[in-house]
Amino acid sequence: MVFGLERTLLRGQLGRALKECRKHFLAAAAFSALANVLYLAPTLYMIQVYDRAMPTGGVVTLAGLTVVVVVSLAVLAAMEWMRSRVLVRAGARLDRLLAGPVLSALLASTSLKPEARAQAMREFDLFRQVLAGPGLLAALDVPWAPIYVIAASLLSPLLGVAALASALLLLGLAWLNESATRRPLQQANEAAGATYAAQNYVSASAGAVRALGMREALVQKQIADRRMMTDLQVQASMSASAYVAGLKAARLILQSAALGLAAYLAIKGQISAGAIFAASFLLTRTLAPVEHIVGSWKSIVLARSAHRKLTDLLDAGETGEAQTLLPAPTGHLTIEHVSLKASPDRPPILEDVSFEVMPGELIGIVGPSGAGKSTLARIIAGATRPDSGGVRIDGASRSDWDPERLARYVGYVPQDFALFPGTVKDNIARFRTYLGEDRETIDAMAVRAAQAIDAHDMILRLPQGYDTPISIGGAGLSVGQTQRIAIARALFGDPKILVLDEPNANLDAEGETALAKALAERRQNGTAVVMVAHRSRILADASRVIVMRAGGVLPFDSLAEAAERMRRVSGDLQEGAAAEPRMRA
Repeated sequence: MVFGLERTLLRGQLGRALKECRKHFLAAAAFSALANVLYLAPTLYMIQVYDRAMPTGGVVTLAGLTVVVVVSLAVLAAMEWMRSRVLVRAGARLDRLLAGPVLSALLASTSLKPEARAQAMREFDLFRQVLAGPGLLAALDVPWAPIYVIAASLLSPLLGVAALASALLLLGLAWLNESATRRPLQQANEAAGATYAAQNYVSASAGAVRALGMREALVQKQIADRRMMTDLQVQASMSASAYVAGLKAARLILQSAALGLAAYLAIKGQISAGAIFAASFLLTRTLAPVEHIVGSWKSIVLARSAHRKLTDLLDAGETGEAQTLLPAPTGHLTIEHVSLKASPDRPPILEDVSFEVMPGELIGIVGPSGAGKSTLARIIAGATRPDSGGVRIDGASRSDWDPERLARYVGYVPQDFALFPGTVKDNIARFRTYLGEDRETIDAMAVRAAQAIDAHDMILRLPQGYDTPISIGGAGLSVGQTQRIAIARALFGDPKILVLDEPNANLDAEGETALAKALAERRQNGTAVVMVAHRSRILADASRVIVMRAGGVLPFDSLAEAAERMRRVSGDLQEGAAAEPRMRA
């Protein structure tokens, strides 16, 4: 019951990491055993002082007993310090073993909700902290409660029965506390995760919020969300505090009752005067661990929930045996019967989409808004998993490839660019220097990728050139600069597959020309290109054009055919300026 992890504690990758920390837990248990034995020292001291030193007036005896108890308590303090230190080391070791796998599984998962992503590492840190917190320390003391019951029984069987009954009563209250607070605490934690995730997103979009005049409205929205979160937390805390208060009152009543029972037994001559105080102390030590566990129950419940979520996350990311390393792809893509729904009760975003891309081909994807163009691009790039169907690379299913190895041969430009905190070079080089790869080689590849899109001179004009730090999403750069860096990142390493979602949306004529030139060079080298585009000019050299409508596809052999069909069916092609025709999407 202590952690609520029950039979699942050592399941999966998290369980294996906990097993790696077993020596720390065993050491902490050993220190706890010694500490709990030494906790008997004050009891024995009181009995000897009242029953031996005081009746005989033995000052030397009193001095000797005092020295012994002081030394015992000093060793006890050392044991307490050592077990806390060992558990802190266990938490640090768990971080070294699992921080990487948790982050990797977090980034690999395509099904996690945004609030779950925002909370995953917090839950991992909470779980680590509970391992070194008062809850676990109390749990290590609980098995030694029978020692104090036995010691009380040696004073008097009635005292032993009283100690045992008191312990069982508090355990019953603890179980009631667990039953009453588990669900409210989990609901409060989930609400807090969703609220903080929304707050982080709104804070990151502060500029847009101010420009759109939504500041006060979103403040009120966040206050409403926080009020709901707070109400759940108050409900859970109220329930928990009632049991904590009840436990404290019950403990004090039981201790007083034990003292009264001991006094009665002393009056009847069944125990000595020293045993009166010893009985009170023994009952205190019997009940203290249970009270501490209940006091830490909120963190214990949250740790149990975190354990379950982390286990599911890590187990979902396990791939089992090592995959056969397939040869580098040539750029042959096959999209087979891809379908995807946002939710079961809504129409499909994509439905039975199939087409093929050969090495050196440029396939354009156009269509009205909401047709699923960006979603299809994400599936082809590997950023999203379809509900059914899939993507084959050189005839092999994507699941047959090692994801990280395959990604080196894929270049992807998402609609939002997705630049990350680091330097410009880090972003272009996909942060490969952090993998220990040769820095000189990585630098040369990053510069070559930037030159391919004519971004080299632009980067050199930045305050620190390629070493200019940028914030989340490319904050500090213009939209056009951000898009060029995102394209350079896609071109990094000369990938054999390029998936570009509106890569020219924020490029000027010069940038669009550089992009067209870079794509032409890579197609000559056999790179397959799939491009979602609004501007039709960038698709002038497309091998084929796919028009997406209502989740399906209509393939055409040329942009002219696609434009004619769209104009004839729904007038989706709008003629803008002669140099800048646009196809609505």
